[in-house]
Amino acid sequence: MNRTIRFLTWIFFAAILYLILAEALAPWLHLPSLGNIAFTAVFFLFALSHCLAVEGPRRTLQFFAVSAVVSYLMEEIGVRTGLIFGAYHYGNGLGAKLGHVPILIPLAWFMMIYPSQSVAKAMLDGIDFSSIRGITALSAVAAFVMTAWDVVMDPGMALGGSWIWEKSGAYFGVPRHNYLGWLFTTFLVYWITGWLWRRKQPIAITTKLFAALPIVVYGFYALRYVASNHFPELQLIALFSMGMPALIASIRLCCMPKQPNYG
Repeated sequence: MNRTIRFLTWIFFAAILYLILAEALAPWLHLPSLGNIAFTAVFFLFALSHCLAVEGPRRTLQFFAVSAVVSYLMEEIGVRTGLIFGAYHYGNGLGAKLGHVPILIPLAWFMMIYPSQSVAKAMLDGIDFSSIRGITALSAVAAFVMTAWDVVMDPGMALGGSWIWEKSGAYFGVPRHNYLGWLFTTFLVYWITGWLWRRKQPIAITTKLFAALPIVVYGFYALRYVASNHFPELQLIALFSMGMPALIASIRLCCMPKQPNYG
């Protein structure tokens, strides 16, 4: 079973790299691609399959359940009140909604939450992630790693009408309030998951290359934004906000003489 999951993970990994490349080259070369819904589904399947291969079914179910429930509740409260992310609402391009939030959104959160955690774990390798201090440290760093992703993603998605800000904000039309909401939401997901995972389990036997796949995806996404021409200013922001964590995580993973700490 695990070999099958690993094989599927490689398939989804190759598909995601192609789709990201197709987006990056779109201004110059029109390669076959997918819309937001199908792209998110493939990306989600990559994150889910990699988590299954490394962490096992129980921990994967816990991680996804916490991510889906917390992200949906925060989004629903956020849309209704404007208190968490700022005043916004979703457009109709992301499919059917449950309440005010597209059903796709919890999947989109997990597709970003998992690679961001992998980057943070590599950066903090050697820390005991089963202790309260270790859980808190990982949650804080991973929350910043993921929010860095939204720093470069949100302006373009809003421009495309995926969600609409009621009042234009100071950062490419996005309210600064939004990023505090992302930090809080992702920290909550990581901390609850870390608490559920506090009992160590045997680490899955895997190669450094396989362990690095989510980090590669995160770094590839950074390069995709560096190549973007929607907001030229974001090219530099992406290079440092996403590029630096990806670089540090890659160096740490390549130089580690032992199995990555996924426990």
